[in-house]
Amino acid sequence: MYIECMTDRKRQIERLFRQHYRAMYRLATILLHDQEESMDVVHDVFARLLVDGRPLDETTVSAFLLSSVRNQCLNVIRDHKIDERARQFLMLESEVSSRDVEDLETEISTLHQGVADLEPPACREVILLHYRDGLTFREIAERLNVSETTVYKHLRCGLDQLRLTLTPLER
Repeated sequence: MYIECMTDRKRQIERLFRQHYRAMYRLATILLHDQEESMDVVHDVFARLLVDGRPLDETTVSAFLLSSVRNQCLNVIRDHKIDERARQFLMLESEVSSRDVEDLETEISTLHQGVADLEPPACREVILLHYRDGLTFREIAERLNVSETTVYKHLRCGLDQLRLTLTPLER
């Protein structure tokens, strides 16, 4: 009995393949702009139909097949976008890693010196507490016994000084 059902299912899917393949392939090609990938999408839809045992309604099967192709194409497009973002990230990462270590050490040293030269000393202390120690404005305010607004003003003053001293003059 089960074997007969499987044979009937295969015959039904084979008939649907012959009837709807061209329209499905055309839709996939329009969405993907790639003939081989379009064929893969259509074949994947039919492969899933073979595995899936749910009955197909003959009145809506055409719309179902086209919707399945569209959804599969959207998945392929999404996967391509993810792959492209990963490739771009890896390219950015390789650019950063190929940078000279000496240049990075020089920049870090310059930054440390810039922080050490901050005036007044309260600006330096707020910068260090916030960025080095990771304290919030409230925690810094409690530690220094000042208001959060004062902490913000010292932080802003320190960052402005660092921008001026560390940013090369544009000519």
